[in-house]
Amino acid sequence: MLSRLFAPKVKVSAHCDLPCGVYDPAQARIEAESVKAVQEKYQANEDADFRTRAVLIKEQRAELAKHHVSVLWSDYFKPPHFEKYPELHQLVNDALKALSAAKGSNDPATGQKALDLIAQIDKIFWATKKG
Repeated sequence: MLSRLFAPKVKVSAHCDLPCGVYDPAQARIEAESVKAVQEKYQANEDADFRTRAVLIKEQRAELAKHHVSVLWSDYFKPPHFEKYPELHQLVNDALKALSAAKGSNDPATGQKALDLIAQIDKIFWATKKG
């Protein structure tokens, strides 16, 4: 009897941990754009102190981008998304690996590869928001 009294009157569900609008691949893209920009600035500058600071900033930004991609994967994307987009697991893994490669490299091509993969995640993300 008590269980009926305290039972919820309305059942609600959500596909993410918080109301929609808190997740966005733009955060990962912005950080990855910073990684590539720092890599380009590193290549254009011979000053050892500048380069040391550039490497530090690039590594921090790459870590932030990895964090944002990981949060999308673990908190936003749910089983129905993975069923509809079976490539999503591999795509996220590839993006994280590309960001790790960019973190350890001063070649802007590694930053661009990460950006390209994040763009694919972004496309799927916005497709899931429509449906």
